Amino acid sequence: MKHFRSSIIITVIGLVAALYLGGFYAMYITALLAILEVSLSFDNAVVNAKVLDTMEPIWQERFITYGIPIAVFGMRFVFPIIIVAVAGGLGVFETFNLALNDPKTYQSTLESVDKLIYAFGGSFLLMVFLGFLFDEDREEKWIKIIEHNKVVNKVGTINNIEIMIATAIGLVLISLTNNAGVAMAYFSGVLLYSIIASLDELLSTDGVRSGIMGFLYLEVLDASFSFDGVIGAFALSSDIFIIMIGLGIGAMFVRSLTLYFVEKKTLTEYRYLEHGAHYAILALALIMLSKMFFHINEVIVGTIGVTFIAISAYHSIQENKKESNK
Repeated sequence: MKHFRSSIIITVIGLVAALYLGGFYAMYITALLAILEVSLSFDNAVVNAKVLDTMEPIWQERFITYGIPIAVFGMRFVFPIIIVAVAGGLGVFETFNLALNDPKTYQSTLESVDKLIYAFGGSFLLMVFLGFLFDEDREEKWIKIIEHNKVVNKVGTINNIEIMIATAIGLVLISLTNNAGVAMAYFSGVLLYSIIASLDELLSTDGVRSGIMGFLYLEVLDASFSFDGVIGAFALSSDIFIIMIGLGIGAMFVRSLTLYFVEKKTLTEYRYLEHGAHYAILALALIMLSKMFFHINEVIVGTIGVTFIAISAYHSIQENKKESNK
């Protein structure tokens, strides 16, 4: 329980604050937003744990110390305001006042650039999955028809195959949207992932991931997961403080889950959990890219992610039983 103590405390404080701001209804919406965030980002906790386990202890501590306020306040409060400010050609403080006094206009401005947000987040998450799929150092395979077939094995030997596949998908999206902004956002996600991955490989030594690059990677990954939740949250509330509190509580629990997974060596015990998380990431990436053309309910998104995690955990348990019976 020690990993979840701070999350529980923040939850109590957040729900009390929501009660003060808008009564029992606001408290109920806050709880729903927290659940939504955890369901959308459960796979994020698994991937975070994998990355965090390869970082030095000091950077693990910094991820918690600095990562939590960045995730709660930065990504789920400040970042959307900056997006709206840029999209609307407004100042940051002017946008903040807009969010406080005219939340409908703030919401509509944020939704007017949702294609750009989905393009960036979707491309970055797609690169995360492709990097996992074509990782030559990964020995454990789960869905072998996808991960361990002749085509994937052969294609995986091609240099920069992830960028080639992402570029091909990006060109199709650009032809469908005919939008220069979408093109810029999509390839910015691909470029950012490539830069972080390259610098990480350059700076890492003896299997220990570069602290600063690992930290940056985790924060961008968290941002990509939070995009969908921030935009979808407006379906439940237009109050930016209620949205921040609800999503912030969810983000806290995701951080707690990450720490729990690292300490308990959960990814070692459940060998396919990392696989399930990456398939959930692929699903989220494809859904975000699809949402540029039609709406998909966030409940569906969260359900798909949790389902992949549950199935991979079940298969891990079954595989462990088979080995123990030999």
